[in-house]
Amino acid sequence: MKQINWGIIGCGDVTEVKSGPAFNKVEHSRLVAVMRRDAAKAEDYALRHHVERWYSDAGQLINDPEVNAVYVATPPNTHAEYAIRVMRAGKPVYVEKPMAMNEAECREMIRVSKETGQRLYVAYYRRALPYFIKIKELIDAKVIGDVRLVDLKLHHPFKPEELHPELQKGWRVDPGISGGGHFHDLASHQLDFLLYLLGPVKQVKGISVNQAGLYAADDVTIAVMEFESGAVFTGSWCFTVPQSEAIDQAEIIGSKGKLTFSTFGKPVITIEKENGQVERLEIPYPQHVQHPNITLVVQSLLGIGETPSNGETGIEATILMDRITAKQK
Repeated sequence: MKQINWGIIGCGDVTEVKSGPAFNKVEHSRLVAVMRRDAAKAEDYALRHHVERWYSDAGQLINDPEVNAVYVATPPNTHAEYAIRVMRAGKPVYVEKPMAMNEAECREMIRVSKETGQRLYVAYYRRALPYFIKIKELIDAKVIGDVRLVDLKLHHPFKPEELHPELQKGWRVDPGISGGGHFHDLASHQLDFLLYLLGPVKQVKGISVNQAGLYAADDVTIAVMEFESGAVFTGSWCFTVPQSEAIDQAEIIGSKGKLTFSTFGKPVITIEKENGQVERLEIPYPQHVQHPNITLVVQSLLGIGETPSNGETGIEATILMDRITAKQK
């Protein structure tokens, strides 16, 4: 390929700023077509983002002769279906996270990728963001020594619509669409980054329950993991706390200090050394947070680079979520 002409299946909210505009800001890349089942919304997106063509049928976009790569940005319940259709059509695919509903679907996507020879990428874009790259550099350089413990807390209050039975609660808390709940939507990013940061997991245990009963998905999850490196992880995710108890924090405790950061909040890294010295680094996010990762995907397709997030790495976060929530394969 000399030019990557992208099509998007599912041009919803995630594509408005986080990803969609970035396809036109990468060299040798452009967005030429979008698809959404609601034709009016597809047309509106195309007009606002100056995209040449829009469709309300995924097959039409997949078979568009000008489209030679596809970004699947639908909810997880259709990731495997669309990704497999794209690869069988002879085109590489970039899939939103989590990669699919469960481990079995992920493995089928990887199998089809190998069978067809088409590349499969996953939008775990934090692996390419300067803020998270800096965290990895600090850990790899042993700025806080050898990693002993990782303690992660992500506690959010109810969303307003979740407190009112008459309101639509959103697909993220419908396990039939998302594969789980807010845990699957948010922790997938965190678990993927921890795998990138610390390597493979040796063992994992978890508890996942629905306490509040406001929707079908679990709203509280606890996990304990041991990495092959010897580092031990504890994590808690709760989506029913009062606003006063909201927190998004990960602490990495090493033999010579501690590093603290947030996954979704302000991009500040705090480094505390054993001598009491404290350093704070702020590394702003780019305007389009997927821009760095999309750049790496395009370079990979052009044969001049590689991206750290693909099907083989993307499946690992799903495997952990399946184990933590005791889902069947």
